[in-house]
Amino acid sequence: MRVFVTGADGFVGRELLPRLIEAGHTPVVLPAGLNICDETGLSQALARARPDAVIHLAALSSVAQSHDDPSAVFRTNFLGSLFLLRACQTHVPKARVILVGSGQQYGSASPEAASFSESDPMRPGSPYAATKSAVDLLGAEYATRGLDVLRVRSFNHTGPGQDPIMVAPNFAMQIVAIEAGQQEPLMSVGNLESRRDFLHVKDVVEAYLSLLEPAVPAGAYNVCSGQGVSMQEILGTLLSLSPADPSIEVSPRYFRPTDMAVGSYEKLHRACGWEPRISLHTALEEVLNFSRQQLVA
Repeated sequence: MRVFVTGADGFVGRELLPRLIEAGHTPVVLPAGLNICDETGLSQALARARPDAVIHLAALSSVAQSHDDPSAVFRTNFLGSLFLLRACQTHVPKARVILVGSGQQYGSASPEAASFSESDPMRPGSPYAATKSAVDLLGAEYATRGLDVLRVRSFNHTGPGQDPIMVAPNFAMQIVAIEAGQQEPLMSVGNLESRRDFLHVKDVVEAYLSLLEPAVPAGAYNVCSGQGVSMQEILGTLLSLSPADPSIEVSPRYFRPTDMAVGSYEKLHRACGWEPRISLHTALEEVLNFSRQQLVA
C-alpha cells in the first residue's frame, strides 16, 4: 500500500516509517514545513500522494501542555483531523483512515473497576483527551458518509526517544543525571499510586500495521496491554536498573489525584490476532539506556 503518514517525525512516527517499508508498504509523509492545520496545503499533499491508507499521528499529546494552552491543542488535534478527513473524502474516498486517539478518552476509573472496552463512554478529563474524544466522534460521523475510518484508542506507550515530558523518560532523565552527578540525589515525581496501561512503542506500531489489513472491519479499537502498573512500579523498575539511590519528593507540579486507566485489547485481538509481545521491563531498560546515551552525546 501507499500509506500517507502525518506526524511522521514524532515518537511513534519514527518507529512506524521503517516498519512500513519493511512490511512492503510505501510511506508518504507531509512535505517539510507543512502544518496539519494548513487545510489547503494538506489537501494538495493528499491529492498528490493518492494513498491507499492514511495513518494520522500528528497531534499535541502533552496533557500538561493542553491545560496551559487548550486553544493550540484544539487547533492541532481537532481542526487538523477535520481538515484531513475532508481531504480524504474529497481525494481518496476509498482509502483506509486510521485516526490515532488515546485511552485517556475514557477518563479515570476507580481501582476496582473493570478494564475499559470500546463500548464504554468517553469521559475525557483534560483538554487533550477532550480533543481526542471529539476527533473520535468526528471519525465515526465520517464513517456514516462511507469513509473507511478506524478510531484507535492507544493507551500509554513508551520506548527510547520519547519526549522527557512523559513520565517514564522523565524518571529516566532524572536518574541518569543523578548517576552522572549532575543532579543531587533527589527525584521530583507526581502521584505514584495511580495505575496506567503501558506498552512498548514497537507493539503499538505493530497494531497499526495490523489495522491496515482490509479484513479488519472499521470501528473503534483499543491498543493496550490489558495490565495496570502503578507509577511506583515504573519508578521502582527504573531504579532497580541503576546504581542511583535517590530520595523521592512528590512535587505539586506533577501531582494529580489517584486514578486508574487500563484497557482491554480483546476486540483488536479478535479482529487481527494482535497482542503485546514486548515486556514493560524491556521498554523501561531501553528508555534508561537511551537517556544515558543522550547524556554523553
